[in-house]
Amino acid sequence: MECGRCGARLDRAGDFCLTCRTASVDSVVLDCGRERATATSLADGERVGTWTVTTIEESGEDRPRERRNFAGRIADEVHRKRPETVYATGDREVLRAVRTQLHYDCRRIADPGDDPVATVLERADEPALAVVETPPREKLGGSHSTLVGGRTGRDTVGVAADHPHVKKVIPGPIDAGGRGSRTGVRAKATRADANGNVRLLLRDGSSVQEVRVVTTAADRDQGERVREDLNRGLADADLRK
Repeated sequence: MECGRCGARLDRAGDFCLTCRTASVDSVVLDCGRERATATSLADGERVGTWTVTTIEESGEDRPRERRNFAGRIADEVHRKRPETVYATGDREVLRAVRTQLHYDCRRIADPGDDPVATVLERADEPALAVVETPPREKLGGSHSTLVGGRTGRDTVGVAADHPHVKKVIPGPIDAGGRGSRTGVRAKATRADANGNVRLLLRDGSSVQEVRVVTTAADRDQGERVREDLNRGLADADLRK
């Protein structure tokens, strides 16, 4: 591929031109699996090119290093393009590692469907949700610090707190009058309200707790996308009821 401005040859489609200092793309869409990720460049509403990064998942003490290196190679593909916007979906651990190495806001693609790139193109005219950079542990608020299910309950709320479009997570009081269950801690994000905020319902045995999740969504439609993304995260963590 050649630079559209000066004609200099680019090593990869969509690369930033170092000759005339001009970006070739508007945005990059990352679709990150645990062992395979794609970085697709977009310009003027069209796909310019896709680059694939792979790894072999390690275990034990080598796992953090392997994941960090994988995320670094994905981030390098973005830095080569110098886009205005970065969209991402996929494995949450990989996305978390990628975000720490990117010099860009990484916008999560809510409800990406089978083709995240097509989803981004279809929503090009819709306002993007703001990304919250606050660490997850600092998003927890309210006067009720006890969570049902102990550590598992905290992990469940952590799924919501880790979401980039969540501003605050506020646990409510625990209601111990519910119907018993032997499935352990289960959770579900419920329908968004008119302001785009959702509720997270936690259940552990006969105990039920409602957690208010304040998002950056501006309305119910945007909030529904965040809700669907939260429920996918809970399902991935085997916590979805």
